[in-house]
Amino acid sequence: MDIRGKTILMLGGSGLVGIAMARKLLPLKPACLVIAALRRDEAEEGIATLQRASDSEGVEVVAEWGDILLRTSHRNDSRTAMLETDEGRAEILDDLLGHLQEEDFKRNLLYHLLETHRPEIVIDCVNTATAIAYQDLFTSAGKLRDLMWSGGTPTVADIEAHLTTLYLPQLIRHVQVLMHGMREAKTQVYLKIGTSGTGGMGLNVPFTHSEERPSATLLSKSSVSGAHSGLLFLMGRTPDSPVVKEVKPTAAVAWKRIGYGPVMRGGKAIQRFDCHTPVDLSEAFTASPDGRCIDMGEPVKSVWLDAGENGLFSLGEYETISSLGLMEIITPEEIADAAIAEIRGRPTGRDIVGALDAATMGPTYRGGAMRETALRYMEELEAEHGVRSVAFEMLGPPRLSKLLFEAEILNRLFEDIREAAELDPETTASRAVALIESDDRLRSDVLSIGIPILLPDGKRMLRGPKVSVVPDGPAEPIWANRGWLDLRTDSWVRWRDRLVSYRDAVLDVPDAGHGSGTDLDVRARSGEIRPGALAAYVFRFEDEGERMKR
Repeated sequence: MDIRGKTILMLGGSGLVGIAMARKLLPLKPACLVIAALRRDEAEEGIATLQRASDSEGVEVVAEWGDILLRTSHRNDSRTAMLETDEGRAEILDDLLGHLQEEDFKRNLLYHLLETHRPEIVIDCVNTATAIAYQDLFTSAGKLRDLMWSGGTPTVADIEAHLTTLYLPQLIRHVQVLMHGMREAKTQVYLKIGTSGTGGMGLNVPFTHSEERPSATLLSKSSVSGAHSGLLFLMGRTPDSPVVKEVKPTAAVAWKRIGYGPVMRGGKAIQRFDCHTPVDLSEAFTASPDGRCIDMGEPVKSVWLDAGENGLFSLGEYETISSLGLMEIITPEEIADAAIAEIRGRPTGRDIVGALDAATMGPTYRGGAMRETALRYMEELEAEHGVRSVAFEMLGPPRLSKLLFEAEILNRLFEDIREAAELDPETTASRAVALIESDDRLRSDVLSIGIPILLPDGKRMLRGPKVSVVPDGPAEPIWANRGWLDLRTDSWVRWRDRLVSYRDAVLDVPDAGHGSGTDLDVRARSGEIRPGALAAYVFRFEDEGERMKR
């Protein structure tokens, strides 16, 4: 891809890798670099750094900021502050666990950035796994257990706060927002700078967060990172998605700068304290240290190496972590070189999504051949036992069972696809309800698996003891599309349109004599009304569920 003249949104663009990459992008002359950071001062500092570069002329640089896991309305707020209020917790939980529609995703800051800037390229340098995993589900759960075991009762606020630490809902929502936003923005390439969580080391990694080795928090980071890569793998297999790539460094990334001055931790200088009065060991961890600790009134100052998101390292810490046989080092410039090469279409062998694609096993010739054997044998058993094997509501969703049984009704009422494509909706509704009323086995097959039958008047239904789709509001006919067998006239109008489309796209296309350009499924092209073939057509084209990679 030619980077010249493109708009590039860099998430985490002011960080260690983000700035290194932005510097290397400047000579390639994108039209605009949008540097998005968590805080405004970080974004503006990144902009100032780039504007001082000799290659910045002709490239617009724009600052954006805020937590991309929150709503746009809270771009200047912290998640921590929101969790301290009932309204803030409710909003976070609604966004994580609610039944969101596409309109709801638009409230998110990440969606807003994509919609506003409409970038052709998105480079994501945010350490998403760390941001999510370091909320520390384990500590939160431990506090709740301690409270309950001591006889206390958790408040609603306690439980809500714990629910907000659940890792997967946060990651899933983030990827959903990202996908919807990039589709809307017509983004062409998305590249993620990922993490292994352990700097490329194994379960024996000595650099951890507690006495455990490794800690549950660190393994959570690795787990979230792996889940993130899995979701990006799926995104890359989604039609109409951008090209998806991930570069995953597996060493300590360093460095941004080296200097002398106050040692900062969490954005604040570490204050210097001293102590001259010993404390009895039995009281050392119970009594308040006030009065024994002396505040020196100044920060700790020393020589440090800025490792970006990993904080400041002393000489001793950096020498330890970078030693051969331990985490070792990769520079941000090397990561940037690999990432930009991938964006430009030059394979580096470092793309995780491409590696997963290459390593997975897809459909096979033998699988296709054995499919025919299985279908033929099942048809023979149908004939032998005098039954129709339509749906059991185990594959799901309920919409599939509904489509299969509606197609089975069409199979009972019409000779073939061409005849059914000319159906009269009102007549078909009358014939369908007559069939359901007269065929006890068919009616029972539908109701027994949890699919209710909405009658033609749209006001009454037949149902069994179990129903797969129960409305979460008023029981209205609109719910029929999700998993009710629908005998209304409107339903048969939709089926007529589908059958016309199926006829034109499947039956009336060039045959094998005209080459291999058309999918030639012999059974689907037979002209028979095959419920499975019709449902597959609906899922593939009407529901846009088509597989794009094999």
